[in-house]
Amino acid sequence: MKYGICHLSIVPMRKESNHRSEMVSQLLYGDCFKIIGTKKEWLHITTLLDDYSGWIDHKQAQLISLKEAEDIGIHQAAYSTQLIDYIETTDNKLTTLVIGSNISAITLLQHSYSGPSFKGKNKKAKLLEIASLYLNAPYLWGGKTPMGIDCSGLTQMIYRINGHQIPRDASQQALLGSTLSFIDESEPGDLAFFDNEEGAIIHVGLLLENNYILHAHGKVRIDRIDQTGIYNIDTQQHSHKLRIIKKII
Repeated sequence: MKYGICHLSIVPMRKESNHRSEMVSQLLYGDCFKIIGTKKEWLHITTLLDDYSGWIDHKQAQLISLKEAEDIGIHQAAYSTQLIDYIETTDNKLTTLVIGSNISAITLLQHSYSGPSFKGKNKKAKLLEIASLYLNAPYLWGGKTPMGIDCSGLTQMIYRINGHQIPRDASQQALLGSTLSFIDESEPGDLAFFDNEEGAIIHVGLLLENNYILHAHGKVRIDRIDQTGIYNIDTQQHSHKLRIIKKII
């Protein structure tokens, strides 16, 4: 089995081995993965941190050992906390770094970084500080950055930067933690999940104080939430039907 690391700012993970294929997620700088298959110039990978699979262009990966992948990607992971920053390469060139990038990779990749980062586990209250940095980021299916992000990518990155690992998709995240019966039982930082007419979980958001919720819908925004669901303050209508509230930490 071969392993690799994302040495670029952002790399798209696609559903199929084609640049026109749907983007299902993204690798950020320092994300590590194992290679589970190849097809011409494409690598079929599974991320080490959240076990998520997709295809990436082989030119956008650098091979490393299993030990390096586990050390950097899991055991020593430290995340940048600046909205946008940069690293400096050995030839004095700059590479953009987005919030949530794993800067523990800089030694292996022979890069330098002097910006803020966090390693360890933050208290629940810190989730809201990171969450506020994503406000107004445009919605992007499969996105995980301030330049474009989807609903579950948003909640995953907020938790990840604070040292709490949760799965990539909303339906997977909904399986975690303990269930709350009422919104009044929740705390800022808990997650609310929403379903469609078939009962499938299709949306997730981060609960704030005073019955507000932060979620990605068109853009990362703040709306009201009640026992029915999300009440869009612009349209003055409910946009998502509440299914379940979970306390993850």
